[in-house]
Order: sequence, then C-alpha cells, then structure tokens
Amino acid sequence: MATLLGEVKDNGRSYCLITTICGIIARSNPEIKVEFGGKSFACFRANRRSADSWDDMVSKSKFIRSKAPLRISFGGGGTDVSPYPEEQGGAVLSATIDKYTYCTLIERDDDTVSVSSLDYETLVKYNVNSELQYDGKLDLVKAVTQVMGIRKGCELLLHSDAPPGSGLGSSSALVVGLVGAIKHWLRLPLTNYEIAELAYRIEREELGIKGGKQDQYAATFGAFNFIEFLGDRTIVNPLRIDQDIINELQYRLILCYTGETRLSAGIIEDQVSRYVQRKQDVIQALDEIKSLAGKMKNALLLGELDEFGSLLHQAWNNKRRFSTKITNPHIDQLYEAARQGGAMGGKLLGAGGGGYLLLFCEFDRKHAVAERLGRLGGQIADFSFDFSGLQTWEAGGR
Repeated sequence: MATLLGEVKDNGRSYCLITTICGIIARSNPEIKVEFGGKSFACFRANRRSADSWDDMVSKSKFIRSKAPLRISFGGGGTDVSPYPEEQGGAVLSATIDKYTYCTLIERDDDTVSVSSLDYETLVKYNVNSELQYDGKLDLVKAVTQVMGIRKGCELLLHSDAPPGSGLGSSSALVVGLVGAIKHWLRLPLTNYEIAELAYRIEREELGIKGGKQDQYAATFGAFNFIEFLGDRTIVNPLRIDQDIINELQYRLILCYTGETRLSAGIIEDQVSRYVQRKQDVIQALDEIKSLAGKMKNALLLGELDEFGSLLHQAWNNKRRFSTKITNPHIDQLYEAARQGGAMGGKLLGAGGGGYLLLFCEFDRKHAVAERLGRLGGQIADFSFDFSGLQTWEAGGR
C-alpha cells in the first residue's frame, strides 16, 4: 500500500485529492483502486469513466484541510520551558515562515480513524471507542483524537515541509494543524489561545514530550510575535514591523540545514535538570537570553538591523551555556565559517544538537557566507515569512 498526492485530468479539468492508493500504480496499470472514506472506488485513466468516478466521489465527500506554519525563533528560546517561566517569567521573539504542516480530514461513516503520513509512508487505523496505545506510531495524532474526544470515524492524511528534529517546530505545528482541522469539522468554538494551549497540553501532558511552549503559539498565531510566558498566562504580542524592515531582514538572513536532525528531549532534560539544581551559569544564561529577546524586539521595530545581528550572536553564546549537548564540532565549524565569511550573528534553531542554523549577514557578504557553508556540507533553504498562522478550509462537496 502506498500513499500519494494524486491528480487525474480529463478534458482540461483537474480532480485533485490526497488519498490512500491500494496497490502499486504504474503506467501499465489500467485500473486504480482507491480507499476513501471507508469505501472503495475504481478509477480508470484516460476515459470518461475516470472523470465520472472522481466526480461521484468528490461530490459526496467534503474535505477539511488545514495548514500550520513552521517558525524561526530569534531569541528567548529556553525561557518557555518549565519550570523557568512559572518561576521567573519567559519571553520569546519569533516569526513564522512559508514552510508548513498539512492535514486533510474526511469524515467516515464508521468508527474507524485511519491516519496516513505521506512523509513516512505510515498507515495507522484504530477504533475511536477502543483504548489507545501510545506505541510510537503516529502518537501525536492518537493523542489529539483522544484529548478532543473524537467519537466518529475519519480519514486523516498528513505531511510536512520539514521533518521532526529540524528545529523549526514541525511537531507542534502538526498538532496545531490537527486541532484546527478537528475544530473546523466539529465546529468547536475555540479561540487561537485555546487552540495553542490545547496543542501544548496534548504534547507536554498527554504524551509527556519534553519541550517549551512557544511553538504551539507561533504556529497558531503566525507572523512576528513577542510571546510572554507569565506563570499560568501566555500573552502573544503581535509586532507591527515596517515592510521595508521585513524585506531587508529577509534579504540578509540565511537558513542553513546542518545535515542532521536531532531529538530535543535529551537536551531539554539536561537544561531543566541543571536549572532545577540551581546551576548559576544556566540561570544567568536564561536570564540573559530573556533580556536579549526584548532588545531584539526593539531593534526590529526600530529597524536597527546591524544591532539585531549583534544581539543574535550574543544570544547564541548564551544558549550554548544551557547544556553541553546544544552544539557539536560540525555545528561550531559551520558557525565559525559563516562568521569569517561575513555573518554578524546567528543561532541554531530549536533546542539544539542539529537541524537548521539561522544566520544574519552583512548585506554584501551573504553570497560568500552561503558558499562557505556549502563547502562544509551545509544546505541553504529558501524561505519567506508567513503572516497568516493556522488556516483551515473546505474543499470538495460540490
């Protein structure tokens, strides 16, 4: 069984859907068997019956889709991880980018939830009334349906523009997208704050995944935000930054994949353990990171981008103090090469250990920095900023 994003065309019309294809599809195959909404359909290519079959299926089914953006965190990361925000208050400066997690939901007429991951070619099915087992197979999805009390069947089809461990908050964005799709399906009156908080509770409490709180709020609200974590309250402050400043910021930033992903749980556990033990270097680093996040916010609002780049460098040096697992020789080599080539500052995104490196360059040295990173195995990723946050919509059902 293979999972594909398929498109069938007939007389200039397109019929598109994400679905589960049974069997191996090749050009020589005259027939495609499709499992959809708990029913089977036969579709024949390049003839009238193909169009009729797709028309019949789409006309009877309504797709609910969602997309949630990934994020880059400029400063303050780590101050959103308990127990620091409850005791000291945390603050994070972040922005979302045009990389997304996607979810398609189709209602079934039985009690089965069928989940397909296009990225991992994984299919999981379970009954909504059965006792769920968190066994490492799409547990994020199981937890969402469990906590949200789903009591009727549906098809869920998922994919992401970045893998878990990338440092871009993809796992949390996936949970936000799932919550958004189910909210749309069941017409639940949830605010953005409630969506983000629910996604946080699903990851951190239901599944016990170690991590902070910024990713769920960034994916839900979108755009540039200064997010404050004040005990049991979270406040999202949207930033109104002049478009010229945003354009210049994007022009001078490089997003570089280090060539390796990482599991953040061990790094975060080490950081939390050292904070709970009242290690002064960790406490001082967290306090300084929080202060730098506020200074970065002000620099962005005022268009003082050279100062912003310098603050990024200071923040990275403090983040390295959280844990010995934050960086490694390859990451250090990439960062030092970028600095020598003309990067004013930068940081590793996410908890650390791998994923993406964000760098702010002198305006006329960006190409030189990219070349140096490429020679060391770094992979430059194009991106633009996203300003929409979580989006849901309906398709099909003509």
